[in-house]
Amino acid sequence: MTYLMDRITVDPALCGGRPCIRGMRIRVSDVLDLLASGLDRKELLDEMPDLEEADIDASLKFASSRLDHPILAA
Repeated sequence: MTYLMDRITVDPALCGGRPCIRGMRIRVSDVLDLLASGLDRKELLDEMPDLEEADIDASLKFASSRLDHPILAA
């Protein structure tokens, strides 16, 4: 298992190697999709009881870090 951040892990044997929360079968994309569909943090935590508030923060930070990269022009 590879730790991408303190709460985001990647394990080739888990969820097809997609980034997950703390080695569980909760993918970062699941958290982001539920937030994007309109669930607020409390609803998300109710929906996924194993999830913690810091996991939501880590998911958002992870997504931000993946989008914030320089694009080199030739």
